[in-house]
Amino acid sequence: MKLRSILLGASAFALLSLGAGAAKADGELFFYNWSNYFPPELFDKFEKETGIKVTLDVYDSNETMLAKLQAGASGYDIVVASDYMVDVMIKEKLATEFDAKSLENFKNVAKPHDTMKYDPDRKYSVTYLWGTTGFTYDSDVAKEKLDDSWKEFFEPRPEFQGKIGALNDEVEMYAAAAYYAGVDKCTEDPKEAQKILDILQKQKPYVAVYSSEGTIDRMAAKEVAMHMQWNGASHRTKESLPSAVFVYPREGLSFWSDHFIIPKGSPHFENAKTFINWMMQPENAAAASNYAGYMNAIKGSDAYLDESLKTDPAVNMPEKYADRLVPGKNCSEKARDLRNRVWTKLKS
Repeated sequence: MKLRSILLGASAFALLSLGAGAAKADGELFFYNWSNYFPPELFDKFEKETGIKVTLDVYDSNETMLAKLQAGASGYDIVVASDYMVDVMIKEKLATEFDAKSLENFKNVAKPHDTMKYDPDRKYSVTYLWGTTGFTYDSDVAKEKLDDSWKEFFEPRPEFQGKIGALNDEVEMYAAAAYYAGVDKCTEDPKEAQKILDILQKQKPYVAVYSSEGTIDRMAAKEVAMHMQWNGASHRTKESLPSAVFVYPREGLSFWSDHFIIPKGSPHFENAKTFINWMMQPENAAAASNYAGYMNAIKGSDAYLDESLKTDPAVNMPEKYADRLVPGKNCSEKARDLRNRVWTKLKS
């Protein structure tokens, strides 16, 4: 998923126009995305080259985005959905078919991103960026190098107690606790869900904040000494806090990908297709990676990537960690209900 370092306005639903002032007025595009997950200057470039003015609205989780669409919001032309949410949107008929493979620049999409589990023929989606969810800690605070285990996050050492930043994300936190507990993150067994809740409740006194936004700034300002983070956020944290270390827990960590989708009721369907096709150009995809700190799915983009991305293990994962990655999974309704009850109890 996924950087959350800037709060855009007093309301999550306030629209922020990022188009250039000298618009050609050839059209509009309404874009619904995670906060701080797309370079503003790329909106300007897109408008200059196409005449299409982009207006951005932001959310803090897939579930927030889904709830708004389920409630009838129909003014968006593109939304960014994580892998499991693509499945949900297709099944609930909230995604519009546009046949991504018919777009001119789809030829630039690298394998395995030319297909995906929930949209094998790429009729509804195109990969934007992909990454992992682990945790970052300040090595200057640690008395010794931490173990590569979720135990360091859920059962923190004394120097990190009360200085933990957790994501305010039901799916990510539940999954991480499930990996640590050694149970399926989509379990339907109440006893296994209780194990997950026990881990989360035991950790709670040591958590300073549950927030998916501002993770980079929070770490950089040393408001917390450890934070659950998406790997791109960890990369950007390291730019301001060189002592930041990203951990690939051996119990497993989520491997995710985010995708462009044209939602049901898009008022500017052709403009949405134009934007998606434009984002499959290597230079544009690389600009998104350089800004957000995550890898893209476009062949040839590496020629435009910042060297810091290529050399940071948080982004360019060492091969030895490959077997630790756990792909996204759309859990059953029963499992989702169980997860939600655990999360609600934790936050009450």
